[in-house]
Amino acid sequence: MSLYHETATILSAPTTHGGTLKSRVFSPPSSQKTPLRSPPSQIYALAVESTKWSAVLSEVINATDLLRLERKLTPILALLLTHDLLMTKAGVALPATHGLRQSVERHRARLSAELVRVRIRRGCATLEELRALVEETASQKNGGRQHPRWVRVNTLRTTVDEQLESTFKGYEVVATVAEVVDSSPTKKVLCLDGNVPNLLALPQGRTADITKSEAYKGGMLILQDKASCFPAVLLDPRPDGDEDLIDGCAAPGNKTTHAAAILEARGRGATQKVFAFEKDGHKRAATLRDMVRRAGCDDFTEVFGGTDFLRVDPDADRYARVGYLLLDPSCSGSGIVGRDELPELCLPRGPNEKTTPPTTKEKKGKKRKREDENDQNEGKKEMPVMVIDDDGETTILKSQADLRTRITALATFQTAVVTHAMRFPAARRITYSTCSVYAGENEHVVLRILQSDVARQRGWRILERKEQVTGMKEWPVRGDADACGGDLTVADACIRTYRDDGRGTMGFFVAGFVRDSDSDDEEREGSPFVRDAEGRIVRDENGIPTLRATGLKAVDLDKMEGEEEEEESGSEEYYVGPEGDEDDGDGDGPYVRDAEGRIVRDAMGMPTLKSAVRGRDPEGDKDGGEEWDGFDD
Repeated sequence: MSLYHETATILSAPTTHGGTLKSRVFSPPSSQKTPLRSPPSQIYALAVESTKWSAVLSEVINATDLLRLERKLTPILALLLTHDLLMTKAGVALPATHGLRQSVERHRARLSAELVRVRIRRGCATLEELRALVEETASQKNGGRQHPRWVRVNTLRTTVDEQLESTFKGYEVVATVAEVVDSSPTKKVLCLDGNVPNLLALPQGRTADITKSEAYKGGMLILQDKASCFPAVLLDPRPDGDEDLIDGCAAPGNKTTHAAAILEARGRGATQKVFAFEKDGHKRAATLRDMVRRAGCDDFTEVFGGTDFLRVDPDADRYARVGYLLLDPSCSGSGIVGRDELPELCLPRGPNEKTTPPTTKEKKGKKRKREDENDQNEGKKEMPVMVIDDDGETTILKSQADLRTRITALATFQTAVVTHAMRFPAARRITYSTCSVYAGENEHVVLRILQSDVARQRGWRILERKEQVTGMKEWPVRGDADACGGDLTVADACIRTYRDDGRGTMGFFVAGFVRDSDSDDEEREGSPFVRDAEGRIVRDENGIPTLRATGLKAVDLDKMEGEEEEEESGSEEYYVGPEGDEDDGDGDGPYVRDAEGRIVRDAMGMPTLKSAVRGRDPEGDKDGGEEWDGFDD
C-alpha cells in the first residue's frame, strides 16, 4: 500500500477512534490493525499539510473537474496527490509510471492555472503570501492562538550560544513569546524563555528546520513543551551532599534528561546518579533508554525498565542517598486533549455529488425529519469526554459520572506514588506534576498528600512560592484557592498553566514538597549513633550504642576500667564478671538503672557506670546533670 493510500485511510478514520492523529500514526505496529509500510513521519507530515491546504486545493480540484475525468481517484486521494504535485518541490512520491501519479500529472497545467486563480481571489500576490494565509487560517480554526514550538537546548551536549550561532543562525531574537506567536508561521524568529533556562520558542512553521537539523538528530535539541519543563526546574537538584535523584514515572524521558542536565550544569558530584523507573518493560522502556542515550546522560543515569516505582524498596541500600524525586504519574491528559487537532478537512466534490442545494420537498422528506429529530435528541445527551493515557491513546468516557470515577481512581494512584516517595530515608525534595486541568488530580491530590500519615510523621510540607527558584516563583498562574480548601499558602505554592491563555503552553500542574527537620532527620543528622532500618539505635549486648562517625562503640569499657584504676587507686573495688562485664554483685550489669530497670544514660545516650556514682552524696549529684530517664527509641 502506497504512502497516499495509507494516509487516506488514517484521515478517513473517525476522529474519536484510536487517539490523536500523532498517536495513530506513530503507535507501534503491534497495536495497528494493519501495520504501516510507509515511514510514519512522512504519513504524518502529508496528513497535516494536506489538511491545512484542503480548502484551497478542493477549490482547485473542483474547478478542473478532476474527479470526473479520473474515475479511479477518490476525493481524499485526489487531495493528497494534488498537494504534493503543486505544493512540494519533490512532487508526487511515486514512480513516474505509477497510475496514481499519472492521474494528476496529466492535468498539471490546468491544476496550476486554477491554483493561481484561487490565490488571486484570496488577495495574495505570491505563493508565499498564500502559504502564510493558509497557516494563519489553520491556526484560527485550531482553537485560536497558534502555540509556539518549544525547543529545549540540551546543555549536556551544547549551549544556547552555540545553537544561536549554528542551527538558528539568521534568526531574529525577540523579547516575548507573543511576538513569536503573532509572527508569520514560517518567519525565522525565536524567543529566549524567561522562566525556564535554555528554552526557546519558535513559530510552528519552523519545526521542520529543527527536526531535520544535525543538532536535533544528535540530541542537542529536544522538543519539549514549556510546561513540561517546570517539574525539573522546580525540583532544583543540586550537587550538595552527592544526593541521588529518582524519576519515578520516567518515559519517554524528557523530564529525566532535563533534571540530569540541570544537575550536571551545577557540578554534579562524582558519585551522584539518576534512577529512572518505567513500569512498561517494552516500548516505553526502550524509548526512555534511547532518550537517555541521545541526551548524553547515560553514564550517570540508570534505567529500570519493567519496574513499578511503587514496588521499589525505599530502604534498599542502593537508594540510601536519594534526596530528590521527580514524579509525573499517569493522569487524564485533559491538558493535552486535541494537541494535534487539525483544521476541518475539506474534500472536493465527487463526480456524482450535487452542486445545488436540495429542494424544499427533499428537505421535508421523512428521512430528513427523522434526522432532525435525532439531532435534537443528540443535543440533549451528555457529550462524551476524551482522556489520553501515557501512550497518547484516547479513551472515550460516556458521561461526567464516568469521568468522575476515572479521576477518583487516578487520584488514588497519584497519591500513592507521592506518599511512597516520601518514605525514602534521605529524600528532602519532591515535585508532583500532571498534564491535567482537573482539580481532582491536582490541588485535591496535594491536600491528600499533605494530610497523609507519612507526610506528617516525616515532616513533609508544601514548597512555598517564596522558596521556589526565580523562574517558578515569578510564574503568574497559581493554584485554585477554592480547590485548596481556602488555603492561600498551598494555592500560591501550586503552579498551573492553561492552553490558549496567550502564554503558549498546554494545560499543566506542578507542586513541590520539601522535608523539614523532623524526628527522622534528627536521628539521621543530629544523633551521633548508628540506627537500624526502623530507626532504633544499634547497641551491643551491654547496651552501648555505636558511633556513626567512627563505627566504634560509644564507650570503651577496657579503657574506662584502666582510667578508673589510675584515678581511684585504693578505692572500693568492683566485681568483674566472668564475661568481662563489670558488676557489683547484684547481677544487673555495671550500669545504673532506674526503678523500671532501664539503663540510665546522659543527654548523648551514654550509660552511667555504677562505679562513677559510688561514694557520692546519698542525696545525689547536686547539679543533677548526669542522670536522666533514658533515650527514647
